[in-house]
Amino acid sequence: MSVSIGYALSSEERTARELVSHARLAEEAGFEFALISDHFHPWLDEQGQSPFVWSVLGAIAEATDRIPFGTGVTCPTIRIHPAIIAQAAATMATLMPGRFFLGVGSGENLNEHILGDRWPSADERLEMLEEAVEVIRELWEGGLVEHHGKHYTVDRARLYSIPDDPPPIAVAAAAEGAAELAGRIGDALVSTSPNEDIVKSFEQAGGKGKPKYGQLTVCVDESRERAAETAFHCWRNSALEGELGQELSLPRYFDQAAASLTREDVAGAVVCGASASEHREKIEEFADAGFTHVYVHQVGSDQEGMIRFYEEAVLPALVS
Repeated sequence: MSVSIGYALSSEERTARELVSHARLAEEAGFEFALISDHFHPWLDEQGQSPFVWSVLGAIAEATDRIPFGTGVTCPTIRIHPAIIAQAAATMATLMPGRFFLGVGSGENLNEHILGDRWPSADERLEMLEEAVEVIRELWEGGLVEHHGKHYTVDRARLYSIPDDPPPIAVAAAAEGAAELAGRIGDALVSTSPNEDIVKSFEQAGGKGKPKYGQLTVCVDESRERAAETAFHCWRNSALEGELGQELSLPRYFDQAAASLTREDVAGAVVCGASASEHREKIEEFADAGFTHVYVHQVGSDQEGMIRFYEEAVLPALVS
């Protein structure tokens, strides 16, 4: 199995200082890359945090030396104009030369409604994302940009602080239409399940040979029962199916939507416990589906324990 293993920093659960500390620990433990979520709200009130990702990334750039970092993922279409995202990402690429990439997606109402903007349909959001990526790439070229598109206007804007080489753009997809867009406009794919059809759509649209990042959600604990309880309390939103994750606008609505879920439902969506073989088997599912990179998201408070567990019991077996 040839797959790179990364670490997921959950902005919904950790303070800014904790995120910086855990990024450093992940690098020291041997994780090969990391992604950090970009949210205005957490999914559930119990998660309890939501620091501004670009401030956190600046601190992470100073605290780490080698590990590649990406946003997992940023919505550059509604809450923040793509020209501002272009400037933020270009600055990060100068702080992390050769090791920053911009992950983008069509967003969730949870974060994007906050300024009172209309929440578009799924097809329109993909259309907006495509134009946003066009704006970002043009600004990264360093020239004066004048853009009058269907969704965005850029009036004589130029980025002066840009890296020698523009960072890669990874595009998130949970459905085949988004995967097709990712293959056409992206340098990589990001997804949250080992779905072979998503990978095939991405590759057929132009993504063949490009990195494919899959997120694996886990709760490492010596007690499987305690892990399942933690996952249910902190991340029961993971067991919601369909399009609710994109459509609901407030954390309390996610709590209401998850009211009928059981601990067994959540444990089915989160790898619970400290069986190294179970964790490796789930990683292998992503590899078998065609993913080249898997980044592991630990839910709950014991991030240090999960990092030690992977350093000692999971990572050595995967690289041997």
